[in-house]
Amino acid sequence: MKKILLSAAAVALTFSLAACGTNKDETTTGDPKKIVMGTSADYKPFEFVDTANSSKIVGYDIDVANMIADELGYEVEFKDMEFSGLITALKTKQVDFVMSAMSVKPERKKNVDFSDVYYTAEDMIISTKESGIKSEKDLDGKTVGVQLGSIQEDAAKSLAESMDVKVESRDRIPELIQDLQNGRFDALIIENTVAKGYLDKEDSLQGVTMPVDEEESGYAIAFPKESKLTKEFNDELKKLKDSGELDKLAEKWFDNEE
Repeated sequence: MKKILLSAAAVALTFSLAACGTNKDETTTGDPKKIVMGTSADYKPFEFVDTANSSKIVGYDIDVANMIADELGYEVEFKDMEFSGLITALKTKQVDFVMSAMSVKPERKKNVDFSDVYYTAEDMIISTKESGIKSEKDLDGKTVGVQLGSIQEDAAKSLAESMDVKVESRDRIPELIQDLQNGRFDALIIENTVAKGYLDKEDSLQGVTMPVDEEESGYAIAFPKESKLTKEFNDELKKLKDSGELDKLAEKWFDNEE
């Protein structure tokens, strides 16, 4: 009798484990109401650590994520990591979604699903005022710094195919700024809204906006393949766009930076 009961229990356990293994929408926390967002919190004003509270990540992307999650009944836990590791974190189920000013690149779409675009960016060349750099052509013979894994890294490498440009990558934007000021780089290529925050604080720096491919400059939210969150977030994103809430957030973070 005991043997029969044990066998029945084993069968039940097998079905239970099989069910868990096939649930593609199970959250990383195991709590259906709590989801984990991966981000690289060095990209002000999109996501950055509040200096008044070092444990709190704030920014445009954070507000958008919280607004969507609140409407859907989720609580968001934010996980800060290197930008270059965000896609891997999604694939290995360390996070449920990624929101980190991430552009919709074809190679990324092979590994993850993207939401609709919620913001369109432009790239900017940042250099010292003494550099003499006024346009892309002035980067010939120069060393250019970019963030590892970013669309700006692709832009710099594309320039290097037609002119003598040495491209070096760093994990974090502050590292790039520091290396530029220390003379390790002649220039940087970073997103214009992020660049504005540094230009406002550093009188020694200047910025030149670059022409950009609009199809590849849009930022979107990344999800694991076939996640139910993709449609849920898209539905809420549309509401935020239609209601003007995304425009209000843009004014909050992009037009009134301290």
